[in-house]
Amino acid sequence: MLAAMPPTRATSTQQGESLIRDRGDACPGALRLHRADDGGLARLRLPGGLLTSRQVDVLATAAERLADGHLSITSRGNVELRGLGETCGGALSALLSDAGLLPSERHERVRNVVASPLAGIDGLGHADVQLWARELDGLLCAEEWTAELSGRFLFAADDGRGDVAGLGADVTLIAESAGTALLRLGAATFRVPGAEAPRAALAAAGAFRTAALAAGNGAWRVAELPAGRAVEVARALADAGVPATAAAAPAPVAGTTVQGPPPPGVLGGAVLVTAPLGRVSAAQLRALLPAPGDEVRVTPWRGFVVPGFTDEAARERLRVLADAGFVTEPASPWLGVGACTGRPGCAKSLADVRADAVPGRAGLPVHWSGCERRCGHPHGDWVDVLATADGRYEVTLRTGGSVVPVAGATVTEAVTTARTPPHPT
Repeated sequence: MLAAMPPTRATSTQQGESLIRDRGDACPGALRLHRADDGGLARLRLPGGLLTSRQVDVLATAAERLADGHLSITSRGNVELRGLGETCGGALSALLSDAGLLPSERHERVRNVVASPLAGIDGLGHADVQLWARELDGLLCAEEWTAELSGRFLFAADDGRGDVAGLGADVTLIAESAGTALLRLGAATFRVPGAEAPRAALAAAGAFRTAALAAGNGAWRVAELPAGRAVEVARALADAGVPATAAAAPAPVAGTTVQGPPPPGVLGGAVLVTAPLGRVSAAQLRALLPAPGDEVRVTPWRGFVVPGFTDEAARERLRVLADAGFVTEPASPWLGVGACTGRPGCAKSLADVRADAVPGRAGLPVHWSGCERRCGHPHGDWVDVLATADGRYEVTLRTGGSVVPVAGATVTEAVTTARTPPHPT
């Protein structure tokens, strides 16, 4: 049977200063499923987005046998299975466990670690932070207290290029050229030895947990702590034996001109593709195989990186994946276009946003949302296409903390002409 989750509630204090969460976190996992209109939903965490070839095939099998035949890729580089039946929980758990995808049932919802997907591939980064992600995952699974973190608490390991550092993680590690790492939590930044980066991240998470318990507002994430509530990161690092000094905010790797999602194509023997609207069929997933390095990386921009090819073999695989329906061209108007689940899968949605979505062509991420929760929306500047109760869509540009209405004779015109206005200097 599907494990039913209790409802959650978040309210503000009378002064409007602080969020109060008075019930537990109901974020779905691979074992604790969410009941949706189209059946059960399982969310599987993939630290660093890393999958072996066998794990890719197992996920395709799970989609075919137990779900609706597809996987959804989340904005954290995790995957979701939808349309799960009432009695498939045991079969799903067995499949995932046998493939090494559930190293700890108790910790499976807190393994939220994103990492630079091109780390160790294109030579731009200062460290192979995928190794940090793996070590941090092991540390998370080894501690009892970490299971009490929210399923929404997020770690990021950036190799210095500035790609995942902007994803709004609670604890961010950024590699530096001197072999050190910057640790960022809220407004605090510390420099630690690179070899100690995973342990430093764990200690920072512990400091947040202590602060959240003291605050008493049920905070799931750092931004939800009451204003003025201190997080004793320095003390936590000292207690963990991690050498640390206060540091300034980080800068991206010199020579990196574009931060954020890497464009699809071939780079350094790796094939990069994007899943249209963040959904792939089991057949599309298997088209990623064979992976010559026995590794497939899922990106937080709903794409995949498959390393280990010769240049010629990479170009051939890219053609195969284009035929399979992936976005493979950096000029594709579908690049950066995303959508929530929408109807009929989500009861809260006001529209079938996946069916209504149109190409972007504006050079900005575009996200179609069926309700005001805007599930899975991008960070930074983006075009917000929101379904309304009267059957229309409202198009706005969310940039620099502002919301700017976008005019157009049609939704398509508004979406395809939205541009980022210059920020005030």
